Amino acid sequence: MTSIAILITKLSSFLLHLIHRGGSLPGSIGLRINPSLLKNLKISCPVILVTGTNGKTSTSNMIADMFEHAGYRVINNRKGDNLKEGITTALVTNTGWNRKVKADAIVLEVDELNIPFIMKNLKVDALVVTNFFRDQLDRAREMEQLIVKIEQAIHDFKGTLVLNGNDPNVVRLKDAALQASAVYFGMEQCISSSKETKEASEGKFCPRCGNRLTYDYYQYSHIGYFQCTGCDFHTPNIDALGIVIDIPSKRFEFNGKTYQAPQGGLYTMYNCMAVIAIATLYHIDSSYIAKAFQEIKVPDGRNEAFTYQGHSLVLNLVKNPTGANEVMKVIEEDHSKKTIMIVLNDNAQDGTDVSWIYDTFFEKLICEETCKMIISGTRCYDMALRLKYGNYHGELEIHENLKDAVDALLKADTTMYAIATYTALQPVRNLFVSRLKSE
Repeated sequence: MTSIAILITKLSSFLLHLIHRGGSLPGSIGLRINPSLLKNLKISCPVILVTGTNGKTSTSNMIADMFEHAGYRVINNRKGDNLKEGITTALVTNTGWNRKVKADAIVLEVDELNIPFIMKNLKVDALVVTNFFRDQLDRAREMEQLIVKIEQAIHDFKGTLVLNGNDPNVVRLKDAALQASAVYFGMEQCISSSKETKEASEGKFCPRCGNRLTYDYYQYSHIGYFQCTGCDFHTPNIDALGIVIDIPSKRFEFNGKTYQAPQGGLYTMYNCMAVIAIATLYHIDSSYIAKAFQEIKVPDGRNEAFTYQGHSLVLNLVKNPTGANEVMKVIEEDHSKKTIMIVLNDNAQDGTDVSWIYDTFFEKLICEETCKMIISGTRCYDMALRLKYGNYHGELEIHENLKDAVDALLKADTTMYAIATYTALQPVRNLFVSRLKSE
């Protein structure tokens, strides 16, 4: 059945390619024919998984780029098809009829809920975990339930865990994987660190004994330098520890070498440190790391910049409080006059529960530099109400029709920002691209 599954998967992928379509359908077909398809592939190269709430796509792509610059032939689900079907498509389309996967390295972004399936069906060498935050409660449930599922999936893992050492919810994974080795990455205390946090936080209690965690400092949310008040659970020794030089200019240092992060925000530097941790593990030269940061193609909607009629236009995806708060911080650093569009949808892929907007500091957008706010999406009135509760008294437009909202944004004679939830991202981006082409 494996040979038939490979044949049908490759054929369906080829046919979709002819009509300029891709996606996870070929892998879905292959797994229906043979649910053990991945387990039966012959893989003789390192398999590196990247998971976590935020930063999976960017981190995975930078790791893949780094290996490619170093001369490796890499398989990577670059477009973010991170469910088991998309991963199957990526692997099988690069597999010969002898079942051997043609690669020198495999770097896969994996949705957190799909980690149990992938760990069971592939021999994984390294598992990178960026962070854990509360995200899409109707889909992923409470964060604790999600982490427990991952802990169960890695109980017999013998590879290397590459963990965010400043996230207690990530650090705890090592306790569940006693046979695994661990490499920790993080960032030193910097000018933006704080002694207290008002952000939504899931790192208040010790995962070992349940006592309260205390922090010497917070980087953002519950990311920081922590210790338990009741046992010896604490921030581990960080193997790959970055030093912030300047956040607005995106510069940081590691081992005496200065790097330029590809995007703004401290959270981006954390993604970069995950890449550096993998580079250290696989002895990749620092020149290839720097090149990966420099030449990465920014994933759609991750601080993606355009220029329209001489003005900057920046598109950002938001999907949970912590990720959204980090986007707000980057926008807050821009002191130019700006017009901001927010598109809030509540489709299944967005999460039907939009209460997370009340855990997000949209107040950071409420300042003298913000000339106008434009709201759209299936829950546009909820978003407008949130801004009212945030004491926004400036100019506000609500457009139920997305095209009307984009047209209103592009009339602005200021810097423009668009913030969109998952199912709104590509429609907004497509409208931008269409208008840019006709400019």
